[in-house]
Amino acid sequence: MAIFENTRHLLLATGLLACLAACQAPADERVTAAEQAARAWLADVDFGRYDDAWHNAATLFKRQVGVEQWRGAVSGVRTPLGNVQSRDVKSATFATSLPGAPDGEYVVLQFETVFDNKASAIETVTPMLDDGEWRVSGYFVN
Repeated sequence: MAIFENTRHLLLATGLLACLAACQAPADERVTAAEQAARAWLADVDFGRYDDAWHNAATLFKRQVGVEQWRGAVSGVRTPLGNVQSRDVKSATFATSLPGAPDGEYVVLQFETVFDNKASAIETVTPMLDDGEWRVSGYFVN
């Protein structure tokens, strides 16, 4: 009986590990796709293409802030920082619920960023799955 129990536990554990691996893969793929979308969007911001960044943002983002308001806010924050010297992912977290946002698929990305005029900044970029594509729904610099 002990052999049967150990085998059953081994099979159960193996099955759980396989399920965890299979369940994790789609989230990893979503994180990768969201990061690519965030980096493309950040390139528009980095090069001062603020209107393009707004147009390429998620519908939720555009409902919260108009293009003129966005342009003024982002230029007021980013211009004093200067050019980006480096940007590395500090963390990436997949979520289906965020405070103050409708349920959906989000990835909260934090980048450690070095600017010409700020040696250490944290950029938080939150892409969301919007009409089948990853688009940025939030951006903050600290």
